[in-house]
Amino acid sequence: MKKLHFIPRFQKALTPDAETANFVRQVPLADYSFVTPRVPSKPYLIHAVTEVAESIGLEAADTKSADFLHYFSGKEVYPNTQPFAMNYAGHQFGNWAGQLGDGRAIVLGEVEYRNQVWTLQLKGAGKTPYSRRGDGLAVLRSSLREYLCAEAMHHLGVPTSRSLSLIGTGDEVLRDMLYDGHADYEKGAVVCRVAPTFIRFGSFEVHAARQEQEQLQQLADFVIGDYFPSIACEGPEKYTAFFKIVCEQTLQLMIEWQRVGFVHGVMNTDNMSIHGITIDYGPYGWLEDFNLNWTPNTTDSQHHRYAYGNQPDVALWNLIQLANALYPLIGAAEPLEAVLNAYGRQFDDAFLQMNRNKLGLEHKLDADEGLVREVLTLLERIETDYTIFFRLLANLKKNDSPEAALAKLQEAFYTPSQCSGAVKTAWLNGLQNYLHRLAQETRTDAERAVAMHRVNPKYVLRNYMAQLAIDAANQDDFSLVHELYELLKHPYDEQPEHEKWFAKRPDWARTKVGCSMLSCSS
Repeated sequence: MKKLHFIPRFQKALTPDAETANFVRQVPLADYSFVTPRVPSKPYLIHAVTEVAESIGLEAADTKSADFLHYFSGKEVYPNTQPFAMNYAGHQFGNWAGQLGDGRAIVLGEVEYRNQVWTLQLKGAGKTPYSRRGDGLAVLRSSLREYLCAEAMHHLGVPTSRSLSLIGTGDEVLRDMLYDGHADYEKGAVVCRVAPTFIRFGSFEVHAARQEQEQLQQLADFVIGDYFPSIACEGPEKYTAFFKIVCEQTLQLMIEWQRVGFVHGVMNTDNMSIHGITIDYGPYGWLEDFNLNWTPNTTDSQHHRYAYGNQPDVALWNLIQLANALYPLIGAAEPLEAVLNAYGRQFDDAFLQMNRNKLGLEHKLDADEGLVREVLTLLERIETDYTIFFRLLANLKKNDSPEAALAKLQEAFYTPSQCSGAVKTAWLNGLQNYLHRLAQETRTDAERAVAMHRVNPKYVLRNYMAQLAIDAANQDDFSLVHELYELLKHPYDEQPEHEKWFAKRPDWARTKVGCSMLSCSS
């Protein structure tokens, strides 16, 4: 395997845990703890992303080597490196949870290649001082979901961590998948995920909560100096400028999630990246039918805190917690409040423009906000597949009648016969308004369709698709992992050879575990 250029930037700039033994504990006055990954019994490569390997300085052939298998499964530590687990705290489901940290993630180090630095992190590689009651391991089920989803999101154009490798460990892991007292053994796996850093809102919260002013400022200065070099001011203004960028990037991430119908499922502050990228794929899902109140997380099934429609507001709530953590560095609330107060207006503007793009509207008219609201309301009148509806919408012509337009959208309805009576009347009226709006556009129907296809994906990683891959993988058949990976590399293309995946959720998946609802168990 080609040599990787590791640089100990994070370790040198920040404070290590004074205790070097690996046992579960509170870790004050530190940003990380040195940890050696657990050695798996019989690691085997399931899949690797050549594009990501090349971005860190490897070649495609390297991913097939024994060295690659050993280093990225945790069997061996790369020479002259010191893996570590990160310390952070967080709010979980709106409640302060105190110290959390990398309970089943271990950073191998930072690799520099072509003037870019990437953090390589193993998920499922064993216990750390932050594992609390866990074993630090991960199962094939959740590992496969994270591996495929990160890559699917990247190719959709959504900011995200990336996947380098998915490796089976050869070990069995005991998990109670639904937290209902029925634990069972599952196949173990390790994912190597890649990002600029895995620093989160909670990385700041842990120091602020403990009043560790020196560590808080040290972390903020490191992050700004190394990841936000455009910030040239000093003093409180520097930290306010940093917060403003994080807010803007987080807002844009929420727009992208809403655009493609993605629901993260567990938007705790410890799962929010300072880079505005999607991290920590757990019980996620894509909207099947358009339902603002849908959450894929069984733990959230009562209150729906992290439901699709709530994600933008939860992001703002999380940003408020980050503002509270940064307050000691700024010493005044007004600059932070000014940034936060702008969030709502900026989000509304960005959300409207995102939906104009989805609807194929090039020009901006004052009435567009009402039209967007009407279309989204229609989607809730009857069970309508979000992805399929917007993809089919590009087939409409300016001179279509409302009846003809509705006929072209039938495939998006889970029960087309329910589009009758008052529901049908509402749809025809709404489509009449949409067609009238299209008539005011200067682009041709064909030009508009091309533009709509660039923002409305044809293929997303629906939960039932991931579950089919999991079921096969548990029988040592990884062909579906490879097929879905190739499919999701081109989510906006027609791919007629994969047309079977452009379909609504099957009836068998409506209530099946792993397809309708998921837990945080991994």
